[in-house]
Amino acid sequence: MNRNPVVPFILIMVFGIGLIFFLSVKGLGDSDEVAKEKKGGEKTEQASSGEFDPKAYFQKTCASCHGQNYEGGFGPSLKGVGEKKSKAEIKKIITQGQGKMPPGLVQPENADQMAAWVSKIK
Repeated sequence: MNRNPVVPFILIMVFGIGLIFFLSVKGLGDSDEVAKEKKGGEKTEQASSGEFDPKAYFQKTCASCHGQNYEGGFGPSLKGVGEKKSKAEIKKIITQGQGKMPPGLVQPENADQMAAWVSKIK
């Protein structure tokens, strides 16, 4: 019973090519959603809800760097920041960025609310 040793390699190759094709088609389908987010898709979501919730925005946007419990990680800890910096300094950092933090993560019209909330974190 001689088996052809090339058959498993051909099956793996066919599976790999099929997977690449599937992921390419999936990526093309998701490109519209990514483009919408880059053009400000989140702005319409915030505007439609009417109110800006700093804590919810933090959980969605900032927690990956500053930690779920504000303890820091990639970004610095936010605990006690209000004791070290004024609200104006915090707002400047939020809007203009500092160090590894990029500018513009919070819309300028929401920066005052976000700075006030961050300054209260203990």
